[in-house]
Amino acid sequence: MYARFLKRLFDFFISLTALSVLSPLLVLLAIVGAVAMRGNPFFTQLRPGRISKKTGKEKIFKLIKFRTMSNKKDKDGNLLPDAVRLNKYGKLLRSTSLDELPELLNILVGHMAIVGPRPQLVRDMTFMTPEQRRRHSVRPGLTGLAQVNGRNNITWEEKFEYDLKYIEKITLFIDIKILFATVGKVLKRSDTVREGTDSDMDFGDWLMQEGKVNEETYNEKQKEARELLEVQ
Repeated sequence: MYARFLKRLFDFFISLTALSVLSPLLVLLAIVGAVAMRGNPFFTQLRPGRISKKTGKEKIFKLIKFRTMSNKKDKDGNLLPDAVRLNKYGKLLRSTSLDELPELLNILVGHMAIVGPRPQLVRDMTFMTPEQRRRHSVRPGLTGLAQVNGRNNITWEEKFEYDLKYIEKITLFIDIKILFATVGKVLKRSDTVREGTDSDMDFGDWLMQEGKVNEETYNEKQKEARELLEVQ
């Protein structure tokens, strides 16, 4: 009953309340972000959402966050490395998870849930096995079981195992438990980035590094991801 009907109502009212209460903070962060990033303070990116019952495929939606990296480019017009583009303000946003707050809008309109598997990149999705992609049978979440059990300091495979464990039994009690655990993680600023890195490695790159896919498969999956994004 909760997973099928009440969870969406829970998400709607929680996100609406949070947006109302946090609106002064959101406006402030948007203004400061515009100055710190020298332009648009928001970052949007296409992410895979819940699997459509009509098509049997993931619905691609536009996730919105506060920008944590500038758009600085080299002389050839290529974006500079993450470590260069990630300034002090961006690091602050990431360490406090404030960059995630605009996702409340995604939750309000139904793209996401408060609790669920985190929405990964489209190019990450193409590397997932059919079993791992079962995580998309529910709406992606602002936080989830993987986020309170290591977040970016566990392996990709462990993340997906936690996601699949979560979707097997979705209850109000579990969602509230994850929410409280998330608050604790945010206050401690723990596991926001993998140790020794500025940004976590993409799933496909991790598979390549671990020798789990060869270069031919890697290139095929990257091409598949580009094609999925082109039709959006």
